[in-house]
Amino acid sequence: MIGPDVVVTVLEVRGDQVRIGIKAPRDIDVHREEVFAALQKANRSAASPSPQALGVLGSLKPAGGDAGGDPAKG
Repeated sequence: MIGPDVVVTVLEVRGDQVRIGIKAPRDIDVHREEVFAALQKANRSAASPSPQALGVLGSLKPAGGDAGGDPAKG
């Protein structure tokens, strides 16, 4: 069972190929396995900054070492 709002239907069987139809609410993502894997890889890559990006961010850090600071002390 996938879920109560998801319906998978066999549309056609031709030799060793099967076409399926998937009916699901718009808020549920439906992807083929290879598309899902590519999306996961892209998300992991986007969430992992490059060493160059980390170096640039490090160079933006204030000399005092406290990036938060107290805005009232100005």
